[in-house]
Amino acid sequence: MTNHELECAHTCRNTCAMLNEALRRETALLQFYEQIILQCDYPDVHAFIRSLAEQRSQSLLRIVGKLNELQARSQAMDGVMSSFEP
Repeated sequence: MTNHELECAHTCRNTCAMLNEALRRETALLQFYEQIILQCDYPDVHAFIRSLAEQRSQSLLRIVGKLNELQARSQAMDGVMSSFEP
């Protein structure tokens, strides 16, 4: 999927397709950095890539947290809506 093919559907309910795609791409990038870390023995480059990998890990955690927040909010709204059903 290229960036030009990526479009928000605006129909998310319990999750967000765009955040899931961001999660997929961040995960792939983190895996790429981890491969570099395993192979690179130049200290400056190794440290730099490790720093980038740590940043990606933090991004992954933030994305997962936001997805969890969206799901919890949706479940809460479902609970409110079901309380009004006969």
